[in-house]
Amino acid sequence: MRMKLEIIGAVQGVGFRPFVYRLAKELDLRGWIINTPEGVKIEVEGENLDVFLKRLQEERPPLAYIYSISFEYAEEVGYTDFEIRESHSEGKREVFILPDVGTCDECLKEVFDPKDRRYMYPFTNCTHCGPRFTIIEKLPYDRPNTTMKVFKMCQECEREYNDPTNRRFHAQPNACPKCGPRVFLYDKEGNLLGESEEAIDLAIQAVKEGKIVAVKGIGGFHLICDATNEKAVNTLRMRKRRQEKPFAVMFKSLQQLREYARPTNLEEALLSSPQRPIVLIEKVQDSLPETIAPGLKRIGAFLPYSPLHYIILSKLDVPIVATSGNYSEEPIVKDNEEALNKLSEIADLILVYNREIKRRCDDSVVKVVGGIPLPIRRSRGYAPLPVKLPYKLKNKVLATGGMLKNTFAIAWNDKVFISQHVGDVENYQTLKSFEEMVFDLMNLYQFEPEVVVCDMHPRYETTKWAEFFSEERNIPLLKVQHHYAHILSCMAENGIEDEVLGIAWDGTGYGEDGTLWGGEFLVCHYRNYKRVHHFKPFRLIGGEKAIKEPRRVALSLLLELFGEKALGFNLPFDRKELEMLFNAWSKGINSPFSSSVGRLFDAVCSLLGIRHINSYEGQSAMILEDLYNPTIKDHYSYSIEGQIIDWRTTILDILQDKEREKVPSRFINTLAKIALDIARRVGIEKVCLSGGVMQNDPLVSKIKEELTKDGFLVYTHQKVPANDGGLCLGQVAYVIGLS
Repeated sequence: MRMKLEIIGAVQGVGFRPFVYRLAKELDLRGWIINTPEGVKIEVEGENLDVFLKRLQEERPPLAYIYSISFEYAEEVGYTDFEIRESHSEGKREVFILPDVGTCDECLKEVFDPKDRRYMYPFTNCTHCGPRFTIIEKLPYDRPNTTMKVFKMCQECEREYNDPTNRRFHAQPNACPKCGPRVFLYDKEGNLLGESEEAIDLAIQAVKEGKIVAVKGIGGFHLICDATNEKAVNTLRMRKRRQEKPFAVMFKSLQQLREYARPTNLEEALLSSPQRPIVLIEKVQDSLPETIAPGLKRIGAFLPYSPLHYIILSKLDVPIVATSGNYSEEPIVKDNEEALNKLSEIADLILVYNREIKRRCDDSVVKVVGGIPLPIRRSRGYAPLPVKLPYKLKNKVLATGGMLKNTFAIAWNDKVFISQHVGDVENYQTLKSFEEMVFDLMNLYQFEPEVVVCDMHPRYETTKWAEFFSEERNIPLLKVQHHYAHILSCMAENGIEDEVLGIAWDGTGYGEDGTLWGGEFLVCHYRNYKRVHHFKPFRLIGGEKAIKEPRRVALSLLLELFGEKALGFNLPFDRKELEMLFNAWSKGINSPFSSSVGRLFDAVCSLLGIRHINSYEGQSAMILEDLYNPTIKDHYSYSIEGQIIDWRTTILDILQDKEREKVPSRFINTLAKIALDIARRVGIEKVCLSGGVMQNDPLVSKIKEELTKDGFLVYTHQKVPANDGGLCLGQVAYVIGLS
């Protein structure tokens, strides 16, 4: 009897073919396996086909993921042996491209073994680890289709590559010091200072001296410096034009990290996973300069994920700042020439290598929220693995996402391939990067969309791009309300098919009435939604300026409460500013209405005198989150009249509260009580939480606690961000409702 199998999933570049080869040999089966653009195809014949099928799924390599497996039986054709056949590239693109994966333990042993031929070689990898997504040029995933094609393997590497019993069998980036990529160190003027080990040693010495070094990573450049050197950290902030937004810190090991931070068991598991994300964890007070993460209790920590990182850190006694190689608000730099031109204004030295990065891919960021890992930024290590939909699409869909923290997606059948993190698409550079990445992912999968979906906001650059793209290609364009897309994304990733109550709280999103929503309770299914409750709208004085200046939101709330008398309060404005802002508020000049819970966090932070101007998005909310005390159980008053949740009594209570240190806890508890109150009124069992505010750990934990105790089923994000980085999944899910 013969069995014919077709497998779709992450089955290329993970050691799947040698695993099947060894399994077939062990079971005395004959036949073949081949990589195809769809995945892999296998034919086997012999006596143990049922055992083969069972063990194929149970014992697959650790990085392999089988999305679907189909098989059928046929008559034997008389194969005499089992072979791995040469790949072919014809056919539709269904195979999953594996993300870039952190260096495995076996490769690390070789890197630090003086007797090994790969000793201190910064490009050591095998089928269990190394770059994937950032080096592939086209499918199938074979060496000639990657940026490694220019490096001809030496005899020893060739032998490993062709040996089905070797863990480097068809490891496409396979290389060694004889035949693979090399590193080079340049100064700011572009003068070559050293190569290979000498280059690395000179870069390490520069870090020890307090200098800033640009280092080419897997998906782009990092800017690194001694994380314990306050002067170096401040210099990096000044040159990168990054005022207070936290820097990520890379530690050589968990043991070193525990000296500076207090990771939980779950956080340690995330730090050590093959994805190697940045994880937000509580820091040990005064262990690092305050300028690493000003005013915050958490730091973004991560472990090395490439041999080059490991080698650098092995020769340093301190952790390093490792932040994206770019100016703030610009795409991460990935090319050598671009680095020498742009990063020379920030870094003292630039460490490059001569393998091309095909596509930029920034570090992922994860935070444990409500006891569950939540991606804050889904990128390296996760993208572009797909998310499965609960229904199949009838059309091929391109979803362009939002403007901030942008990701986009291409989707067909029941799979949504979400891009790596693009960033805030607010300027020409990021828009250009967004467009390049869209066409790159489409080309990789030979994908031609039949429907385009975007946000409703008329001023989002991604919306304008979607309008132009759909008109140029003469394909339908759909626009989805921002907060509805948030809830749809939570429904889709959790496989929910029923109607839900969606609680979508964030900074701002364009509402169907032309105001800025952000404190929404929506009854949702895939066909449509109904806005059942929302916070009382208030004016954002100065529009976008109010988003960056919490003091303007605080003033607006006070004006709502006290009218012109509010100008007599001790507010952080001079008299002339106050008069101008009062005039704008009273006449509605550039002061749109908003129902945003994110802006309420800003206002409370300003009213407490903690933060009047944000230097990055979400700063005030992050500060209040850190001030939460779980032992404080009481909350402020509020009222609900019809659809409107009135915050005015809450703010009055805050103003009168003499225990200022308890205000953040009582405010967060109030929001959780409001969520419970509305859930009871609406009476739908399943509740989805989404939007940027739902990255707040104590808030989400409190909402889950209150609602679960009352019998509700609460769903949060685990696969895509709750922030705007998850919008594209919700936009795709919207198309399901139209099918």
